[in-house]
Amino acid sequence: MSPRKATTRESRFRRTRTEAIVEKVTGIGGVFFRAKDPRGLAQWYRANLGINLVPTDYDTLPWQQEAGVTVFAPFAADTKYFGDPAKQWMINFRVHDLEALAAQLRAAGIAIEIDPEKYPNGRFARIHDPEGNPIELWQPEKK
Repeated sequence: MSPRKATTRESRFRRTRTEAIVEKVTGIGGVFFRAKDPRGLAQWYRANLGINLVPTDYDTLPWQQEAGVTVFAPFAADTKYFGDPAKQWMINFRVHDLEALAAQLRAAGIAIEIDPEKYPNGRFARIHDPEGNPIELWQPEKK
């Protein structure tokens, strides 16, 4: 079989598989995780990162994120990227001004490590919540 025919068959296969998928998720509707002190941790996220508490009624709006890209990426079980190997997840929050948020967090006594490298997609920093969960802060590159 010639390479040209193989390419045609492969593209036909991909197109057929794609057409079979009718529905897809439209975004992340929530992030749920276990905590030793759920109320205290929720207050910490509200006070330091501006994430509203989960409403206790259906008339109050929960925290809403701004539109933007969201990376969904499983990592290898032995990744060192999250830090503590006992931590199974890490959340990445987009920010407008990494330096301003870093100053605010430092003023609140929160340690922050800003990656000195500027990447093509922006700048990054790392903090941890009071239970040691890793949090990555990302200031996307302005286009």
